[in-house]
Amino acid sequence: MTNPRILVLIPARMASTRLPGKPLLDIAGLPMIVHVLRRAQEAAIGRVAVATDTPEIAKAVVAHGGEVVMTGADHPSGSDRIYEAMGKLDADGRAEIVVNLQGDFPTILPDHIRGVLAPLDDPAVDIATLSAEIHTEEEALNPNVVKAVGSPIGPRRLRALYFTRATAPYGDGPRYHHIGLYAYRRAALQRFVGLPPSPLEVQEKLEQLRALEAGMRIDIAIVDSVPRGVDTPADLETARRLLAKN
Repeated sequence: MTNPRILVLIPARMASTRLPGKPLLDIAGLPMIVHVLRRAQEAAIGRVAVATDTPEIAKAVVAHGGEVVMTGADHPSGSDRIYEAMGKLDADGRAEIVVNLQGDFPTILPDHIRGVLAPLDDPAVDIATLSAEIHTEEEALNPNVVKAVGSPIGPRRLRALYFTRATAPYGDGPRYHHIGLYAYRRAALQRFVGLPPSPLEVQEKLEQLRALEAGMRIDIAIVDSVPRGVDTPADLETARRLLAKN
């Protein structure tokens, strides 16, 4: 039995320029979005639905036993899409926590999805997310790898101070690769989507900085590995190799 207090939403759209039709690309015999859906269902933390504006995505999800909520086509971000989906699926406000799981994480572990909830045990935390320690200089220097900078507040837990595409923090010590999986308190998601884009968000092209600039608290759970996001043809082939082994 999953928790009715928790809603897991997977935003998906077809507008990728580097990988057209990305959610429906075949990986080990299934559309990518179905792999993500199954990982969320295996996590067994709450009701799971795909939020999309595309009938073809909806059809694929329903064909594999998933739930879909249709949303508008003009959302500037996945956060806005899941906010609309939350209102449609849970208009009476039963869900207190909304998990935003990106639809291009086919190799994410169910344990990671469960683990993002832990920081919300602290009532002072508005948003929870994940990071994993960086172990190579190539990863540390790559601007496509978002780094989470935070203050340790417990075992495998950080309070987020900043997120950046730069190599940070300076000097000796661990650096962390941010993983774009979020768990919001319902009120925090409502506040977040009502805020205008912030200066640092625009400069870094990182949506989560909007929350920090508005004084919202983001805590980070540290996990052991980074799930493979699929943004390029090479990423797609890597995901196919990994999931062909399962």
